[in-house]
Amino acid sequence: MKITFLGAAHEVTGSCTLLRLCEKNILVDCGMEQGADIYENCELPISPTEIDAIVLTHAHIDHSGKIPAMVAGGYKGPIYSTEATFRLCDIMLKDSAHIQEFEAEWRNRKAKRSGAEPYTPLYTMADTLQALCQFKYTGYEKDLSIFDDIKIRFSDAGHLLGSSSVYITYTEENVTKTLLFSGDLGNINRPLIRDPQFPTKADYVVIESTYGDRLHGERPDYISQLSKILQETFDRGGNVVIPSFAIGRTQELLYLIRNIKQQGCIKGHEGFPVYVDSPMAVEATNVYSSGMTDYYDSETLELLEKGIDPINFEGLSLSLTSEDSKLINEDKRPKVILSASGMCEAGRIRHHLKHNLWSEKNTILFVGYQSNGTIGRKLLDGALSVKLFGEEIVVNAKIENLAGISGHADKYMLINWLSTLEAAPQKVFINHGEDTVCDQFAETVTDKLGFEAIAPYSGDTYDLLSGECIEKAPIVKVTKKSDTKLRNEAIFAKLVAAGQRLMGIIKTYKNGSNKDIARFTDRINDLCDKYDR
Repeated sequence: MKITFLGAAHEVTGSCTLLRLCEKNILVDCGMEQGADIYENCELPISPTEIDAIVLTHAHIDHSGKIPAMVAGGYKGPIYSTEATFRLCDIMLKDSAHIQEFEAEWRNRKAKRSGAEPYTPLYTMADTLQALCQFKYTGYEKDLSIFDDIKIRFSDAGHLLGSSSVYITYTEENVTKTLLFSGDLGNINRPLIRDPQFPTKADYVVIESTYGDRLHGERPDYISQLSKILQETFDRGGNVVIPSFAIGRTQELLYLIRNIKQQGCIKGHEGFPVYVDSPMAVEATNVYSSGMTDYYDSETLELLEKGIDPINFEGLSLSLTSEDSKLINEDKRPKVILSASGMCEAGRIRHHLKHNLWSEKNTILFVGYQSNGTIGRKLLDGALSVKLFGEEIVVNAKIENLAGISGHADKYMLINWLSTLEAAPQKVFINHGEDTVCDQFAETVTDKLGFEAIAPYSGDTYDLLSGECIEKAPIVKVTKKSDTKLRNEAIFAKLVAAGQRLMGIIKTYKNGSNKDIARFTDRINDLCDKYDR
């Protein structure tokens, strides 16, 4: 019985933990690293063919994004999740595969010209489709026997539709133990989904610490905040443009806007139009609207019982094609535009910023974290202009930030979640937090609850009978990349995003006329001929 920490150890992303239980190898999450890395992660110490099962806490790419790579490496076993997690993975992993394939195509054209070795993508769309076939999903609070003497149970983590904490109960050498993974624990009192369910019994706990050093503060009145911004902007004759993450945040905002419309909070513009302009957000919105009643909170269930769709309303338009997107800016009525990406680095939001940033009538409203160096962060920091599509756009629009929206539990919520355990666990492992935060939160757990807590590094292995560390991996820091290399990677990331967008447009031509398809094909080939020299 042992546990090896591989990803999200003293870092926030790339969650991946290997268990050896009852002679079975089980991965809990298999995520991609996103953003800057601090430490080198240890490689999976065994072949993907030796993994017997994968248990997935939720669909976010930093927890699920490398599952198709496992399949590409020969993994043929089951992938256990909730149904909502599977349905969101169907969207997100396919999108990730498009990016992988586009990057490989671009690199291999360059390699062919330079004589360099060919580049193999992390995985392909075929790998992703196969991975999706290997999912086995179940509901919350249902014991599922995955092997002799090993069972799992998902509990609502309140972070994203279908997100889970996972109990893994196993019996080995006549000893029965329960290991609990928190997954990403959600903030409380959020639209649509329930609060995290409190834990019961566990011998060992692995808990995230994303906000383990901070508090969200008093819960804001989101409807009042948002109504005020909408009213003031519409009265100026302007648009409210909201850069929003496609899955989760967009649907929460639709829930709030539906409430605003129903309560008549906006005067003089009661029928204001709302556009969701992101193909991925549209797909995710359809998942949220497709009867996922097992995952909704009581308020949402009450609405459904009354025949009210919680995130659909009169005046809502879902934009799929590029033509749909262009028509939004031809609509001269004051309106709301929700578009991805959430940090303004790629996607259709950049077009909407180009059309709206220059006018003092409009408002750009941020509803999520903006990383340093992104256009979103620059706007929040008061930039006077930003460059979009090679053109300098002056910032005259009002820049607003909807305070208090977060998808993660804060420090006190995490402590409160742990405090409901019926007995002190043998050990608490802290992961999924920034370097110093993991250690700080481990100290907080011990100080506040008296639980023995530790923040392992990548490669550290613990015995799950004694709770002792049996293998300590060397701590290797990532060599800091030069500013030039970081800039080159950022520019290339934008190119990949542009290619991803092009693939989305190509899909919309599937049922188009042969004439239109041929014309569009010629334009793409002309562009390829220009650069493929």
